[in-house]
Amino acid sequence: MFSKEIYIKRRQGLKDLMKSGVLLFLGNDEASMNYRSNTYKYRQDSSFLYFFGIDHPGFAAVIDVDNNTECIFANDVDMDDIIWMGHQPLVKDQAAEVGVNQSRAFNELNGVIAEAVKKGRKVHFLPPYRHDNMLLLEDLLGINPRQLKDHFSIELVKTVVQLRSVKEDGEIAEIEKACDVGYEMHVTAMQLCKPGTMEYTVAGAVEGVALKHNGMVSFPVILSQNGETLHNHYHGNKLTEGKLMLTDAGAEIASHYASDYTRTAPVGGKFTQKQKEIYNIVLAANNRAFEISKPGITYQSVHLESALVIAKGLTRLGLMKGDPAEAVRNGAHALFFPHGLGHMMGLDVHDMEDLGENNVGYDDEIQRSTQFGLSALRMGRRLQKGFVMTVEPGIYFIPALIAQWKRDKTNEAFLNFAKIEEYLDFGGIRLEDDILITDSGCRMLGSKRAPITVEEVEETMRVTFTHKN
Repeated sequence: MFSKEIYIKRRQGLKDLMKSGVLLFLGNDEASMNYRSNTYKYRQDSSFLYFFGIDHPGFAAVIDVDNNTECIFANDVDMDDIIWMGHQPLVKDQAAEVGVNQSRAFNELNGVIAEAVKKGRKVHFLPPYRHDNMLLLEDLLGINPRQLKDHFSIELVKTVVQLRSVKEDGEIAEIEKACDVGYEMHVTAMQLCKPGTMEYTVAGAVEGVALKHNGMVSFPVILSQNGETLHNHYHGNKLTEGKLMLTDAGAEIASHYASDYTRTAPVGGKFTQKQKEIYNIVLAANNRAFEISKPGITYQSVHLESALVIAKGLTRLGLMKGDPAEAVRNGAHALFFPHGLGHMMGLDVHDMEDLGENNVGYDDEIQRSTQFGLSALRMGRRLQKGFVMTVEPGIYFIPALIAQWKRDKTNEAFLNFAKIEEYLDFGGIRLEDDILITDSGCRMLGSKRAPITVEEVEETMRVTFTHKN
């Protein structure tokens, strides 16, 4: 939790931009795994955290912009709660800690919202993503859950995105802590990347690093020697000498700020020449994105510049042909790089995407492309100082996609399918860093960059093998 003044300032900024209306914020409740009292680890809604800072279930809040009032709605615990959970602070004390001087029982929320509706006032709410809040909104506003997507406040969404996109100094400090945990997670993965080791052993150790730092993973660990599957959550393979292990994992620390890194390591500790060639193209695409990211440039153009680096590199190797720039314009590179370069990051690892991916990543100026590959770019709009971004180019050899493009003659003018088929068992490589957009460029987040060059990765693994084998 930040200081009371931070939350007061954030809410004031919200009121200044919204100008009028009733702003309704619903916190998250507990979510059950398999029966009511056996719940998942609790996670508060990020926008509720951002404006109110209270990290407990059963809370809602209302900001009346016209009357300049703020109220927290929640219930104090009873003795049964205290028996199971210990002493809990009073709602009014939690509200006071974040600068809200009014609190009421949760069941009074219905009357407050009903009164606003009766007076014809606009009630603004964000799009819900949990079903209990969808049902609560039906009770409060009479909107069928299936119609909520047509009734949430786009004005409030755009205002929240505007405020949360630019990270404060305190937020950046928290993200850096998460990045340092992420560094340790990925070095741990490299240390365990040995022939005969089960993927779940490595994935468990990676998640354990986040847990031991009083946090959790910022998303389920993606780890596989079949890295051509972009989000491979299956961890049941035994690591095989000569394969590549792709690990995409990040930490969410106690304050809920996130990191998100990807590294790819050779099982057995040494890249083959073929692996080095592809790996260094991906690294060059990553470095190029880092070099050019700065305020005023669109992230869509950064993505395309990284794609051009990939196309040039694959042309040099004979997997692509023709003019690389023309190949990128036609989307031929997307056979190997079918996803976007990156996304915003902060309180959510894909920051604010519960508010709508296009609402976060695009605007009236920059529209989402419909071209395969480029259409998967989550964030395309102009960068601003204070944005936190991931940079994650990759090259993948996806047999089913290669077969489809070859059959359909898709972009055949730019693709050497005979050569490409020599790589059908290659897998995939992705290299991801987290960056902060600064006054005139960007910088890496975290105390140091996780090992990323061929030499750094091999040295990290060599030292481990020497000491532990």
